[in-house]
This record gives sequence, C-alpha cells and structure tokens, in this order.
Amino acid sequence: MLACEGSAEFTDARELAANVAGGTNVRANPSSNVEVDAGTQPEVGTGGAGGAPALCAGGPLARPIPNCRPAAAPSTGDLHADCVARINRFRWECQCLPPLERWMDGDDCTDSNAQYDSVSGVHASFYDIPCGNGARAQNECPGWPSAEHVITGCLQSMWDEGPEDGNPNSVNGHYESMATRTYTRVACGFYTTPSGQVWGVQNFD
Repeated sequence: MLACEGSAEFTDARELAANVAGGTNVRANPSSNVEVDAGTQPEVGTGGAGGAPALCAGGPLARPIPNCRPAAAPSTGDLHADCVARINRFRWECQCLPPLERWMDGDDCTDSNAQYDSVSGVHASFYDIPCGNGARAQNECPGWPSAEHVITGCLQSMWDEGPEDGNPNSVNGHYESMATRTYTRVACGFYTTPSGQVWGVQNFD
C-alpha cells in the first residue's frame, strides 16, 4: 500500500501482523487481521479468459473471473517492473480492470520496507517507516523461496482470495488491494535474508 498523499488511521501493526506465515495485508482502518497461506506455489496459466475485447467491452467486470490463473510474463530482469506487470495482468485478464501505475519513486523505499520487516515483523514498516507521506495499503509475502515465487505464487494466492463476501472468517484484503479502484499506483519491494528467504512487499497508493 503505497501512499504519497493524505493520512490514514491505523490499528496496532503488531496485532495485525503477529505470527503470519504467508502473504499478509494491512490497510487504513482495517476491519480484521488478514492473512493467507501462501507458502506453496499455486498452479498458474490454467484459467481466465479476461482481457478479451468482447469480454471487456463493457468495462471492468463486477467480480473477477473464477479460477483465473494467467501465466506470468517472461522476466524482464527488473523484479520491480515484473511484479507490477503481474499485478496488472491479474487486473486486466481476470477482471478487465485498468492498470495501476508503477510507482518508481517508491521502489527503494519498498525494498527497505521488505528488509525492515524481515527483522521487525510483518507490516512493521507500514507504521514505522511508511513510504511517501504514509501508506494506504500494503500486501506482504514473508519468507518465500525466491523473488520469482513471490511474483508467481504469492500474488496468485492473494488474487485467489476474491472479493469481500461478508464472511468474517474469510481472507479478502490482498485481493481488494490488488483489484482496487481507489488506489492508482503500486510499488514492489524485495529483500533476501542471509538465510536466502525472500520478503516481498507491495505498497498501494
């Protein structure tokens, strides 16, 4: 959740982030702690027909296409760009949503968020060292095997949550950030720990 303008009210970051093993999400005024078991690599490239001119002629879809798993684009060698492109591929191919702008000025800050959280805990950076003038939403993939797994696996798991459904036991916050119609840009950050684990952060603004 990247934010460069305005302010947000937050609950305690440690409460939101305690003992999370998979992808995690925190937003301004979050209604609940949201987490997802994103420790395994979902199958990708097996569904979704979004982005087709006929399907998207009427604009964004009200709900995402079920079981939409677009294949990741070939790597450009720029992890930050690949991550943003992957988010935008979900948006377009799975729900006909327009792309988010890549917040390039947020790359370094979001990298530092990932490094900070690898030591201080999931989403600690959201409160302690927010990017810009204060983050608005943040998704996080802690302790993944590689940056590529973050881009292909963790982001897929987050999208698979789907929209809010009124069930207090379901996890939807990651999808809601990725499919936002409020935020306009996103920055991705990565940090590899000395043990080889990769932490990935996506800040939405």
